[in-house]
Amino acid sequence: MARALVNLAVGTVVFFLLFLLSQSNPSTSPPRLLPPPHHGTRPAMVLPLFPSSKNSSRTFLHSHRHLLRSDSHSSHPNARMRLYDDLLLNGYYTTRLWIGTPPQQFALIVDTGSTVTYVPCATCEQCGRHQDPKFQPDLSSTYQPVKCNLDCNCDSDRVQCIYERQYAEMSSSSGVLGEDILSFGNQSELVPQRAVFGCENEETGDLYSQHADGIMGLGRGDLSVVDQFVEKGVISDSFSLCYGGMDIGGGAMVLGGISVPSDMVFSYADPVRRYFRDGNSPYYNIDLKEIHVAGKQLSLNPSVFDGKYGTVLDSGTTYAYLPEPAFLAFKEAILKELNGLKQIRGPDPNYNDICFSTASSDVSELSKTFPTVEMVFGYQQKLLLSPENYLFRHSKVHGAYCLGIFQNEKDPTTLLGGIIVRNTLVTYDREQSKIGFWKTNCSELWERLHITGAISPSPSSSGKGNSTESPTTTAPDGSPHYDFPGMFRPWFSEDLTWFLFYLNPFQGLELRKIQISKIILDMSLSVNHSYLKPQINKLTEFIAKELDVNASQVHLLNFTSEGNSSLVRLAIVPSDSLTYISNETATNIISRLAEHRVKLPDTFGNYQLVQWKVESSTKQTWWGRNYTVVIMALIIIVVIGLSVYGVWGMWRRKQQTVNSYEPVGAAAPEQELQPL
Repeated sequence: MARALVNLAVGTVVFFLLFLLSQSNPSTSPPRLLPPPHHGTRPAMVLPLFPSSKNSSRTFLHSHRHLLRSDSHSSHPNARMRLYDDLLLNGYYTTRLWIGTPPQQFALIVDTGSTVTYVPCATCEQCGRHQDPKFQPDLSSTYQPVKCNLDCNCDSDRVQCIYERQYAEMSSSSGVLGEDILSFGNQSELVPQRAVFGCENEETGDLYSQHADGIMGLGRGDLSVVDQFVEKGVISDSFSLCYGGMDIGGGAMVLGGISVPSDMVFSYADPVRRYFRDGNSPYYNIDLKEIHVAGKQLSLNPSVFDGKYGTVLDSGTTYAYLPEPAFLAFKEAILKELNGLKQIRGPDPNYNDICFSTASSDVSELSKTFPTVEMVFGYQQKLLLSPENYLFRHSKVHGAYCLGIFQNEKDPTTLLGGIIVRNTLVTYDREQSKIGFWKTNCSELWERLHITGAISPSPSSSGKGNSTESPTTTAPDGSPHYDFPGMFRPWFSEDLTWFLFYLNPFQGLELRKIQISKIILDMSLSVNHSYLKPQINKLTEFIAKELDVNASQVHLLNFTSEGNSSLVRLAIVPSDSLTYISNETATNIISRLAEHRVKLPDTFGNYQLVQWKVESSTKQTWWGRNYTVVIMALIIIVVIGLSVYGVWGMWRRKQQTVNSYEPVGAAAPEQELQPL
């Protein structure tokens, strides 16, 4: 019996040891290989923006103001979406939109002057090389083509609906219409929604050459995503935009209604225009009556701002364009106020820009040199324009600035682009036919509006910043969620270990101690291997520069061919003065590559971050990795051993008692006397 107990104890200990070893510290296994956000593939809807953080734009001290959802819109969710790029450097701001199941990511220009959202289609042979791969309908389980019907233009075979858009700068886009699920990012309250969009088969002009993938149309029209969501009743009939300042980005776009600040300035926005065939304008018109320079009204008839299309507010246009009489009067007033400044030639000899040389390059000091400008709407509502709302930096002369307001050739339309509303929250209240303006610092919008649970838009000109986002995880009507494979919200945390903790909560305590010794990146580039091979050293230098690391920190590990593309494996190591890479730096590096904020020359084509992994700098011994298991096993062995020994001792004592018992009256054996 004692032997059986001992065997049972030994078997229990062995089984427990095997179980503990199977659950032991996973650092003995190779580093986990993780995919980045899916690239195959910039909610109310909010689209933040990202230019640089060199100098702060003028700060408006309205931190006490609150912007919350109004009661009238409380039944509708909204979606916040980040904006990227720079209004003057790129000519536009983009947002990230995900289409399909699984989601395919696209960088789309936010354009209130367009009425259709479109992306390049996989079948497009007349599309340029853009930021992300083309949309592949065959890879989306939820895609459906829009079949030919009475409410659309049809293709020559009368099978599918088509669209065509032409723009003033002589660019165009055309393709077929499809319907799929649109996802808005992880800041969105609005769950993914089905919507109709354009799948491009041809693009020309700037649309062909631009880095952005396509357009997100926010204008008035049946194909506008705003109109589609309003028609479905998932958002209220309103959205807001907030563009960053001259030297610092950040900001947001809100699809859906908000409760506006009490001191927001409004203009009536009449959608009815006789110039259009059906009498309805697809643009957002405002009721501009006067312009003041340095407090003095320009001598103009108010009807000058009502010619042709009227005064149009267009987020897809960079600068502002006035009818000839208005521009000449504005130019004369500005020159009169600045007669003491030296006037210089513009940065581009092909344009007759009006530029001035100043002694300071600090944006916050511009108001001491340049006059204020006011736009006056109906009922004497006044919008104050600071110098950053009508000036842009001279790209070749330090401390020089040029007018960002031009003559609109012979066109009587007044066109107000994004420069006019920098650091201004603009609310397009379509339900009430009005547009509101509120001066603020758009890079700090969420703090100023006291919106809880929102990630503040980080400054990110030239790729600076460390925030990214993923599709939302809840689909409408109970359909499957649309996360990227392997992606979790902690990816967007500034602490990389917190993200890793979500990947495997059992190793969370150990991961918090990780010091990263190496980041391994697998990248695919859309250029031929033989073409890229002599340029590979330049590629690593460009990547190092874009990631703000030394060239000596970027090591080429592997370089192979995959069809017409090239696969490159790189390692980022700590600088000579450091022994590890901080979590913040690692997160910044990976997010820049994952969201295509690393800008490479066109000679290297488009890139895609295929996968990445991090390696720890702490090389633990076997004892260091398993000491907990060993100590627990020893404790259990001792406990079980003591228990077995106690049981065995009790059994022996019982046996001795049984053997010493003799019946009463039994004969006692004689015992031999031993000699003394």
